[in-house]
Amino acid sequence: MIYFDNSATTYPKPQTVTAAVSNAVKQSSNPGRSGHSLSLGAAGKIFSARQTVSDFFGMENEQNVIFTGNCTTSLNMAIKGILKSGDHAVVSSLEHNAVMRPLEKLKGIGVTYTKAEVYPCDNDKTLDSFRHAINSKTKAVICTHASNVWGIRLPIERLCALAHAYGLVMIVDAAQSAGILPVDMHNGFDIVCTAGHKGLYGPMGTGLMLLSEQIMPDTIIEGGTGSNSISLVQPEEFPDRFESGTPNFPGIMGLKAGISFVSAKGYDRIAEHEFRMIRYLYEKFQRMSKIILYTPEPEKEYYVPVLSFNCKGYASEEVAEILNKNGIAVRAGLHCAPTAHEAMGTLKTGAVRISPSVFNKPADMDRLLFVLSKT
Repeated sequence: MIYFDNSATTYPKPQTVTAAVSNAVKQSSNPGRSGHSLSLGAAGKIFSARQTVSDFFGMENEQNVIFTGNCTTSLNMAIKGILKSGDHAVVSSLEHNAVMRPLEKLKGIGVTYTKAEVYPCDNDKTLDSFRHAINSKTKAVICTHASNVWGIRLPIERLCALAHAYGLVMIVDAAQSAGILPVDMHNGFDIVCTAGHKGLYGPMGTGLMLLSEQIMPDTIIEGGTGSNSISLVQPEEFPDRFESGTPNFPGIMGLKAGISFVSAKGYDRIAEHEFRMIRYLYEKFQRMSKIILYTPEPEKEYYVPVLSFNCKGYASEEVAEILNKNGIAVRAGLHCAPTAHEAMGTLKTGAVRISPSVFNKPADMDRLLFVLSKT
């Protein structure tokens, strides 16, 4: 199978990740819940994983690394932990449902939001769009770092500076950028949410919520933390405040191994490898009259290596089915991001998405092009 669905989850995983998960299953006990050596050993390994994450994302304090089940959980924790009745948020026109659905839910308590238009390859115009969307009730700017459908990269460092100039909280969805683009908490982000199983090459069922020293979201989940158990009140201390219940120890060990893999390879080298293939594919697509493209040729300054397209005369799902029958895995449809499709006029048709990984080779692209040329 030639796998081009890495924006959903990377496949295959590095062997070190598989080994780390397997070893954790064989050796694990409930971390921090007991005084025996297995439990204490697992707790120590989770602390080591926190340090690995903290170093990778340029954090001041590893205790502000919160392990979650996925990026969607992280975003729900961030959004619902910050926004209260009467608050307003600004989001981009390219958001995933992991941002849009929590905001729609919060309408029920009086939260409102405004979508700011994103202008591909024009960061100044995008910034102005966000600025004009801010009003006196705005509490937070919430936006994706890069679109999971179109690969469009937002100027999040500048958006963060804009948010802070107005005294707002900056929440970043880095699901499609972590492991490909630099995501550094030194840039002043208040909360960064990301998946562990995409560009960080960890296993599914892992996610991160990274908190700055200045932020204290409310909790949306309370329960046992293994600390201060006599109190019925959720602890204030990080990470316990946000990590109720038994953690996914095997997943966290796999995530640590995945981040170590990316660090050893270098995220910039991984990105360049993937961009070479996407640019090659784009140039070939431009010569194929049956292919419909929606974005300019991806440049690293404005995009991540993701490319979506359609084939004239075919529904996006039909193209994906044809490719699957020829041993090529892609994603078709709306990609859980109808807002992004609405922005490009593909809400009714969806699109076929190609997202390579470090393990793809140029020959994989040639095979894809051959199958499409015969379609």
